Parts: sequence; structure tokens; C-alpha cells
Amino acid sequence: MKASPETPRASVVDAAPRTASTRLRSGAGTRDRTRALPRHRQRRAARRVARAFVAVVTVAMLGVLFYPLVRDAALRPERSRALQGRELAATLGCFGCHGAEGRGGIGNPGSRRATIPGFTGSTLMMYVQNEGEIRQYILDGRPDRLADDPEHRAETAAQAIHMPAYRRRLKPGEIDALAAFVRVVSGMIEPEEEKARQGLEVARRMGCFGCHGELGMGGRDNPGSLKGYIPGFMGDDFRELVRDDDELREWIRRGHLDRIDRHPIGGWFTRRQLVEMPAFAQFLSDDESAALVALVKWINAGGWQRTPLG
Repeated sequence: MKASPETPRASVVDAAPRTASTRLRSGAGTRDRTRALPRHRQRRAARRVARAFVAVVTVAMLGVLFYPLVRDAALRPERSRALQGRELAATLGCFGCHGAEGRGGIGNPGSRRATIPGFTGSTLMMYVQNEGEIRQYILDGRPDRLADDPEHRAETAAQAIHMPAYRRRLKPGEIDALAAFVRVVSGMIEPEEEKARQGLEVARRMGCFGCHGELGMGGRDNPGSLKGYIPGFMGDDFRELVRDDDELREWIRRGHLDRIDRHPIGGWFTRRQLVEMPAFAQFLSDDESAALVALVKWINAGGWQRTPLG
């Protein structure tokens, strides 16, 4: 006889009844896995947010560090010839002897006047007769007319501090810049035209040169502004901000310009800069405002360079 196939026996495990505790453990595991999945996603989302935050902070810090470099490369900050001379004077140590900004006041034992002369307040007129002699002082420490003067030699020998000669250290362009700076701060340049000369008096009384630099040469910092400084009157910065006489009068009387305020970039920087242009409407008559317009136009047209020392 052929043997009948044996019926497979159920596994003890398969056949074992599912008890309440078994079902409870199974349900708990499912719930644990269900809960674990969202937490895992939350952790990944949190890590992404943290990385994004670090990236934003890093970019912001790099922006703060490198913005001046990027700004200078893109916007080409302006430095007038006189301002270049001021920076060179600081590098060469001129202010150590001639006082801050060339204002004098530094003692010099043995000298006839007891102090080293400055460049400002018309002091220069006691030492130089023309712009050529400014250059001679820079190059040789004295003007050519005094080279063989025995009295000058004796006076120089008696004093403790002597003017150095920079002939072998400076290039012609650097001498030009230094001479331009000394001219601007000397107080010996005045417009020949009466209206502009009146404007010079008004500008000094209103403190214009305190912010815009002596005779508008620029160089005063202004944190938060587009280029980082207060524009002067001598170059393209002024011509970009002032298109005609009406805009110049608006700047003077109101302290701002609607055209700039409405500009999306210009207006934003104007609102965030620390030093704001004052409004002089209540302090100036129409005639004084017109005089300031005449002065600033004279400066921007280069009149200060063509006018001989007075």
C-alpha cells in the first residue's frame, strides 16, 4: 500500500493563542514606531533650521567685515587732491610737529616764536610769499630766498626742532597733493567774485567746513552712509548729488533732496546714516543762500586751484 502523505503539524508558535499581553506588546511597538517617525523628522528639520541660521549669521558677519572693501571697489570712494595731501601729511608725520590738521601750537625751544608754525589761520603768510615757496619748504625745509641768509641760518641753528627736507622721499604727484592741502587750509585763498567771497564768510559762520572738510575738500567719516563719508564739494560726488542750482538750494535750506529720498537705494542710506545734513532755512536769508550757492559752485569748478595765495 502506498503511504498517505503526512499532514504537516502546526508550529507550536503558530498555534499558540494570542494572549492579551501579546496583543498589548504588539500594539505598543506599533505605537512606538508611529511616534518615533515624527520625532526623527522633527530632529532633521531642527538640524536644517540650525544650519540655515548658522549660514545666515555667517553671511551677515562676512557682510559686515567685507562690505567696506566691496563698497570701495564698486563705488570708487572719492579723494580730492587736497584730501590726498592731508592723508600724506599724516603718514609723513607732519602733524606731529605742525599740530593736528596743521593748526600749530607745538613748542620749539630756541625758536623765535617759541612754537612751530601751523598751516592754518593765515599763519602761513608770515613764512611764504607764494605757492612756489610752499613746495620749496616741502622739498628743502626752507624757501630758496633764505638759502644763503645768515640770519635765517642762525635762527634755524638755535632752535631744537628743524623742518626736514623731503626732496628724496616724495614723488612729484605727492608734492602737488601736499601743496594743495596746505593751500586749502591756509586761509589765504578767497574767491575773486564778490558773491562767492560772501559765501565763504557764510560757510565759515555756519560750520559747513566742519563736516565737508576745509574748503569742501571732504574726508569726514559718516557711518551708515552710502560711501561711508560726508561728500565734499570738489569732485564727482558733489555732481552726482547736485544737478543744478535749485537742488543745491534745496540741500542748503532743507538738508535733504526729494530726488534722493525717493530713490530706493539713496533713500535707504540717507535714513540710516548717522550724520545728517542740517536744514539752514531758518538761519539764512535768501541772499546768504545765494552766496553759498556761488561759493560751492566756485569750489567745484576748481576756482580754489586757480586763485593765487592772498
